[in-house]
Amino acid sequence: MKLIKKITIMASVLAVVFSFCMFAAPKPVQAAEEETVIEETQEEDNSKGSKALAAAIAIGLAAAAGAVGMGIAISKSAEGIARQPEAEGKIRTTLMLGLVFIETAIIYALIVAILIIFVL
Repeated sequence: MKLIKKITIMASVLAVVFSFCMFAAPKPVQAAEEETVIEETQEEDNSKGSKALAAAIAIGLAAAAGAVGMGIAISKSAEGIARQPEAEGKIRTTLMLGLVFIETAIIYALIVAILIIFVL
């Protein structure tokens, strides 16, 4: 359990650092004020690619961490039901509530990824 927490924290920190590097990187200083249309188009294309990559990493990490969390929750609930069959109703209710919260966190990550693509 401790290993999964460490991996999740490391992945989250990595995603934040990567996103920060992609969007907060200093832009190169232009030598002259005149810029051609081709250079502007290439710069916009690079920005779109960076946004897509950051969004893909964010949603990928969230989905992977959510899947691992859901798997652990389901296995522990099955284990708990096997140990105490009389508590099946309470365990199942708690499991469903926990799965809803995990899925909500994944949906929030999807919303952030969509905002990265279309708003930033």
